[in-house]
Amino acid sequence: MKTMETAEQIKQMVREKYSEIALQDKETNMSSCCGATSCSDPIYNIMTDDYSQVDGYNPDADLGLGCGLPTQFAKIEPGDTVIDLGSGAGNDCFIARHETGAFGKVIGIDFTEAMVALARTNAETRGFNNVEFRLGDIENMPVSNEVADVVVSNCVLNLVPDKKAVIADIMRVLKPGGHFSISDVVLVGELPDALQKDAEMYAGCVSGAIQKSDYLRFIEEAGFKNITVQKEKAIRIPSDILSRYLDAEGVDSFVHGSTGIFSVTVYAEKEGIKTLHPEADTEQVKACCPPNAGCC
Repeated sequence: MKTMETAEQIKQMVREKYSEIALQDKETNMSSCCGATSCSDPIYNIMTDDYSQVDGYNPDADLGLGCGLPTQFAKIEPGDTVIDLGSGAGNDCFIARHETGAFGKVIGIDFTEAMVALARTNAETRGFNNVEFRLGDIENMPVSNEVADVVVSNCVLNLVPDKKAVIADIMRVLKPGGHFSISDVVLVGELPDALQKDAEMYAGCVSGAIQKSDYLRFIEEAGFKNITVQKEKAIRIPSDILSRYLDAEGVDSFVHGSTGIFSVTVYAEKEGIKTLHPEADTEQVKACCPPNAGCC
């Protein structure tokens, strides 16, 4: 169990690293492990998924830091209020905005000032008035109780020392009947100590990950229902990165051992009846029907 001091040190390290990442271009970020480690050609695009065919995608807001496409699975409906945890430059928020429409709202939360500033600039440049970005911790979101229909997040919880606190706060901010879809990095088997302890690898998403079984158990213990793994893919760390932390024997043992690192997208629901958005439904009908043509 990490002490509070250790947890705060990790958070400060991640904050500093992601402040640097906010100033890097997408190619630099995507050629590393979540933008945080130095370049390795084989790792290019292993963590990230291709957003190019997703409606609402804005390439300028994509820093290449994700490990999935949570918005693709999030079942966002017109009029929904969506919260994105660890919103970065705004990529998933802008896709969520496309889904929730003019009557919906998207709130991005990030604890890195540079990321919040970058995301706000991206939103203002595009005239996205129903997207806002707030500075704060996702273990204690600057959001009132029961305001969100949907919560999304992309490769962020693995960076947070107290994952149970994040999951509990997701439960707090979701409306009854609301749900989340979160992409994250999890483990099957134990990482070597050298990887687990290294700060740079922690900022690079891998050593901050927990066991898949624990991850799902935390969600169940928080009271969520209908827990589903929507997508899962294996992540391979190239040998040139592993060799910075392990000797040759350690690299061989890790590569050919039973330990697995996976990107998963997990869906779960809060009990209750989902709020309807009749004003959004009405607006959709208006948008798709010519004058005097009746309902489409």
